[in-house]
Amino acid sequence: MLLEGKTIVVTGGNSGIGEAIVIAAAAEGANIVIDYLTHPEETSDIIDRIEKAGGHAVGVQADVSRASDLHKMITTAVDTYGRLDVIINNAGIETRTSILDTTEADFEKVIDVNLKSAFFGTQFAAKRFIEQGGGGLVINISSVHEDWPMPGNIAYCVSKGGTRMLTRTAGVELGKHGIRVVNLAPGAVDTPINASTEANPAQLKALDAAIPLGRMAKPSEIADVAVFLASGQSSYFTATTLFLDGGIMQGSVGL
Repeated sequence: MLLEGKTIVVTGGNSGIGEAIVIAAAAEGANIVIDYLTHPEETSDIIDRIEKAGGHAVGVQADVSRASDLHKMITTAVDTYGRLDVIINNAGIETRTSILDTTEADFEKVIDVNLKSAFFGTQFAAKRFIEQGGGGLVINISSVHEDWPMPGNIAYCVSKGGTRMLTRTAGVELGKHGIRVVNLAPGAVDTPINASTEANPAQLKALDAAIPLGRMAKPSEIADVAVFLASGQSSYFTATTLFLDGGIMQGSVGL
């Protein structure tokens, strides 16, 4: 198994991409800590699936916008499994609002969940990695919108742009400790965050037409790359972003 004996914390791990990562990592032998804020029953169901398959997982109710709750996740991982090997900062939200109609509350919520949580998740994990020795890995689930504007979703884009620089700078700072920091940046993925697009046939058709591969990604396709990174088979990746977008960022009208 690729992740035998590794302990991995996944924020927002009870739905969407996070859930797919949790299932895939557990299947490869990892000990999983699932962060969730709401729907504890969904987390319980995921843990049951993992344990019935012979894996190991525990849930932690935590608000990732609070540094103290992030610290609680790290502590739970160490107390339960003895160490921490990987943190995956996956939790994310969006408001689908523009520069002209984003409220202060909208902006703060998106930045706190998407960027602040990744910042302090990285900090707390790095301190633990240094304490225990042997390096470690931070994976931030970013987005093509760390680099590619999405008009009408500006706070989300700003948060992911910040995640890009967090990864690059923290990767440089922490390299001397053997700690790697990598972004995974999906394009459109078939998850609840894209439910409004999927519910609109015209919008979905336009989106699929804009993707060279002709479809949104499945969450499992993102999870497979996260497992690859966590496995150690990518030991020279750091301070950079891997885009998983079906080619959408390279799309052209051909004029």
